[in-house]
Amino acid sequence: MRVLNRSTLPGLSAPAGTTSLGALQIGDGNFLRGFADWMIDIANEAGVLDLAVTLVPPLPTNIVEALNAQEGLFTVLTRGLQNGAPTTARRIVRCVTKGVDPYRDPAPLFAYACDPKTRFVISNTTEAGIVYREQAQPAPGTWPPSFPAQVTALLLARFQALGGRPDSGLIFLPCELIEANGTTLREIVLRHARDWASPTTFGDWIARDNIFLNTLVDRIVPGYPATEADTLCAEFGYSDKLLVATEPFHLWVIEGSSNLAKQFPLHNAGLNVVWTEDLQPYRTRKVRILNGAHTASVLAAFCGGLDTVGEMMNDPVVSPFLRRVVFDEIVPFVPLPDAERRDYAESVLERFANPYIRHELLSISLNSVSKWTVRVLPSVLDYARKHGRAPAGLAFSLAALLRFYNGRFDEKGEFVGQRDASSYPIRDNREVLDIFDAAWRNPAHNRLADAVPTLLADTRLWGMDLQTVPELAPQVAQALDRIETLGMFPALKEQFAA
Repeated sequence: MRVLNRSTLPGLSAPAGTTSLGALQIGDGNFLRGFADWMIDIANEAGVLDLAVTLVPPLPTNIVEALNAQEGLFTVLTRGLQNGAPTTARRIVRCVTKGVDPYRDPAPLFAYACDPKTRFVISNTTEAGIVYREQAQPAPGTWPPSFPAQVTALLLARFQALGGRPDSGLIFLPCELIEANGTTLREIVLRHARDWASPTTFGDWIARDNIFLNTLVDRIVPGYPATEADTLCAEFGYSDKLLVATEPFHLWVIEGSSNLAKQFPLHNAGLNVVWTEDLQPYRTRKVRILNGAHTASVLAAFCGGLDTVGEMMNDPVVSPFLRRVVFDEIVPFVPLPDAERRDYAESVLERFANPYIRHELLSISLNSVSKWTVRVLPSVLDYARKHGRAPAGLAFSLAALLRFYNGRFDEKGEFVGQRDASSYPIRDNREVLDIFDAAWRNPAHNRLADAVPTLLADTRLWGMDLQTVPELAPQVAQALDRIETLGMFPALKEQFAA
């Protein structure tokens, strides 16, 4: 079978966007490839944009080698239900010209960053990516460990190469699901610039001539359909190791001016891209309902023995529990008209049940601590303010998170948990994993529930002391004790009945 690349498939000898502008994309995961790259490719083809993307991985383990073997090409397979009818579409994305691995050789990346044609930086490093971590200024041409420091290093190289001209600034489109993602990234980058004792003019150039846009993204992208890949590639007539499956729904909300919209006119290609002066209502609806529903349910579902969102939505225990949590504990605190927020919640649950998508629960579990803090905790706090106590269902979701994070470092240095007779990876920042490891190894914690006061009080995990939330700690401890005694699903069923 032919391998997907530009030489083996006629008509794909050149990318759609090569002559006008360039974008650095810091993020090589399924989401950006099935979302931003898919949109850029459509806009390039429609003639409203001419943009070539250079892909940059945020981690040492990455897909650059596989991507370059396919000469930047990959397939996005869109499947779902629209108006109750099944729909399927396939697109070979051509806008990515190559991948550059700065962990092996950062020189090509700095060269792209200093190219006057480079105009945009798109990123998705998860909620844990846009955080300040103090670090010394790296030597010229070396790659820092944290994402904001990487941005600062790239900007410093560009500033020095292009002389800090006003027209040399970049436009940043961060896709991380934190509030004010662009504003927050800008503040941290400026802080690194001050830490590194850079020339005052460098900080002035960052603040004046670089634009950090706040954005919101919405699309379920489960990624590589491993169980179907051989069959699908046989249908396509070529093999594609980077095949991405996604749902039809997509929404990109960008907070910016009409002038900026003209520079990145995806909406003119018929894409669901909204430029607005205030994205907060969109963000609250999406993060709390869609992302919050995911984070509140998937860890319990996984620990109970399920592997996909589809299985979760068909499970007689998890599905009604999720519905109750969404409509009783999350939806009432989304600041929108009741009909609008309930309609959106119904559409989200329908999207979760998409029979064409196999969304692995483990893939959603990445960095669950920061996800729970951003996506679920605000609903917990709102509920507690109104009712004087934490909501039982979301408290159970936190107990399920603690159970999922009950792991140990193995001989390879990986943090792993145990589900029945098999182990599973627990992927999060090392500081987070060290905190859990210390709690589980504490000899005073004979049962999992014994660690609840210590873990909930640790502000490094949640950004606040969760013991201050009325009745949250007792509910979490009780739920965790029932999980350990009965098992996940019996405890969940008991909670739902209560």
